[in-house]
Amino acid sequence: MSNQIARLFTEHPQSVDETYFEHLRFAGAFSGKLLLASLAALVHAVLPFTFEKTASRMINDMHHRMHNRSK
Repeated sequence: MSNQIARLFTEHPQSVDETYFEHLRFAGAFSGKLLLASLAALVHAVLPFTFEKTASRMINDMHHRMHNRSK
C-alpha cells in the first residue's frame, strides 16, 4: 500500500527525469510565473495601455522552457 502511495508522488517526476523535489521546485516556479502573467493580463484588461505584451511574452518564455527542459 505505501509503495502505491509513494508511486503516486514519484512516477510522473521520474518520467521527466526529475526527483520529487526537483519537480516540486519546477512546477511551483511555473505556477508562480503563471500567476504573475495572469495578473499582468488582468491589469492590462482594465488599463489597456499597461503590460501590452507582458503576459504573452511570459507565456511564450514558459512554453519555450517547458519544451526544452529535458533536451
